[in-house]
Amino acid sequence: MSAFVFRDLSGMDEFRAAEDLQRSVWGAGDQPDPADLMMVVQGLGGLVGGAFAGEVLLGYIFGLPSRDPAVQHSHRLAVLSEARGLGLGVRLKFYQRQWCLARGISTVQWTYDPLRPINAALNIHRLGAQSGRYLVDYYGAMAGINRGIASDRLLVDWALEAPRVAALALGETDLTAGGELLPLALPQDLDALLAQDMAAASALRMQLRQALQKRMAQGQRIVGYDKQSRCYRLA
Repeated sequence: MSAFVFRDLSGMDEFRAAEDLQRSVWGAGDQPDPADLMMVVQGLGGLVGGAFAGEVLLGYIFGLPSRDPAVQHSHRLAVLSEARGLGLGVRLKFYQRQWCLARGISTVQWTYDPLRPINAALNIHRLGAQSGRYLVDYYGAMAGINRGIASDRLLVDWALEAPRVAALALGETDLTAGGELLPLALPQDLDALLAQDMAAASALRMQLRQALQKRMAQGQRIVGYDKQSRCYRLA
């Protein structure tokens, strides 16, 4: 693990490497964030950070300034398939946390597909983010790995100075989030389900949409995720 370096990207070659990395992760049909745009956003106060092994970019994170100086919008996080399982996604997010806190940013927000258990485990369980807002078909029809299913997303809030988040950043992993389990399990592998049975994946999308919208309309938030049952916790 010590062989990896986490730092801001520098120079157009590295921004182009981040553009290529996006194509590798999301597929040829997805539109990557262009290298020149990332360079400009970095110059305007955004975050474009990477996980490097030597000079090779294995993962990257892209955060945008928002209208609120205390809030950053985290737009993209990606790790090459051959580098998954090394904890780079978690470490990129905690690099983002340090980067933001050093600049007076206390909250990071982003969206993710609530049907993807890997993302739920990272965002909610491992990082301690929460969500109280469900976005229906947020991006419209998409290509690449998201093709063929409504692009529903959760908007999450990551309170960087919250005690639970701070403890997770220090390596604590057995923290109880509390809350009530939503009795609807996420698929073990959404991509495999999409390939095998698109109708079943779409039906599960609708079931989860209705269940979460109902709970959130009652004032509940997602506060945790149970990896064993693949169910969200709400309170």
